[in-house]
Amino acid sequence: MTATERPAARPANPHFSSGPCAKRPGWSLKNLEKALVGRSHRSKPGKARLVEAIEKTRTILGVPADYKIGIVPASDTGAVEMALWSLLGARGVDMLTWESFGEGWVTDVVKQLKLKDVRTLKADYGKIPNLAEVNFKNDVVFTWNGTTSGVRSPNGDWIPADREGLTICDATSAAFAQDLPWAKLDVVTFSWQKALGGEAAHGILILSPRAVERLETYKPEWPLPKIFRMTKGGKLIDGIFKGETINTPSMLCVEDYLDALNWAESIGGLKTLIGRADANTAVIAEWVQRTPWVDFLAEDVATRSNTSVCIKIVDPTITALSEDDQVAFAKKIADMLDKEGVANDIAGYRDAPAGLRIWAGATIEVADMTALMPWLDWAFAEAKASLAAA
Repeated sequence: MTATERPAARPANPHFSSGPCAKRPGWSLKNLEKALVGRSHRSKPGKARLVEAIEKTRTILGVPADYKIGIVPASDTGAVEMALWSLLGARGVDMLTWESFGEGWVTDVVKQLKLKDVRTLKADYGKIPNLAEVNFKNDVVFTWNGTTSGVRSPNGDWIPADREGLTICDATSAAFAQDLPWAKLDVVTFSWQKALGGEAAHGILILSPRAVERLETYKPEWPLPKIFRMTKGGKLIDGIFKGETINTPSMLCVEDYLDALNWAESIGGLKTLIGRADANTAVIAEWVQRTPWVDFLAEDVATRSNTSVCIKIVDPTITALSEDDQVAFAKKIADMLDKEGVANDIAGYRDAPAGLRIWAGATIEVADMTALMPWLDWAFAEAKASLAAA
């Protein structure tokens, strides 16, 4: 088969979006028939469902027993904002950013909270800041996995056990696909619609005992909206972390999350989830190695994501184009594959360099990832031929 021939095999599931991500294999709306729709989330059955979601999250991720887990509104964004607005300001802050979402947290801390004692350690897309330069006398805010850059933290070795400040970690795109060192993390957030393919709009906020202590001993100078308040009378509102959510959750979404958690549990838990994501990433890595027109955006294999895999186009004809034309070329590839029903929503993030972003998390079947690779070559050849003819 030549590069321009349309491949014969297609992925059975074309959902390679980096969020919301693919549903688990075998997912069906029928799995949600027992959802407590029309019931109060504060009823005994409703609260029981919420508690079950919290405890299954704890079990699968290996969250320590003395860490608090809460279901909060507004996805991962809501969970991060709750942490930033409630915890920061007690000491200096180190902000780590190497992609779009990390940059967003810098904006919130500097321009919205207007904190003065802030250091920003920034790296370009494809790289990670020098982690040896982090000052752990400060609070430290960072994304574990850069969803828009495909660059992740290599491990938790760079975080000292005797740190003075809190570590606040946005772990969306990492939770349920990467091993998080809980003893090194004081606040962890993520959303359901990433690694387990749950429905959107809800987030998870996890607090270490050190984070709880900060909440109970420090009061920010700024007013907190009701939706951010986690203490009352100087004490943690413990009910938030026992299924008594601040606002009304969708019980249909809760049922969907439980379905995903039950699936994760049935296949072997976190170890299997990580293995599935690694296997999908290995398929992409083998293709990149033998394909001259692409490379990983993440420069170092040690910091390369196994979920939101970002690739850049390195063909000289394309890199000679203007930045806008490179973006348009990559988008054309993504649009062609979307139209073919082969891969949906794999264009690079709007703020990232021109390229493609392929979700490789555990809900993707390795057979589908394998089937996708020839289609990428086909779409590139078609788009390049079209460019030459223009």
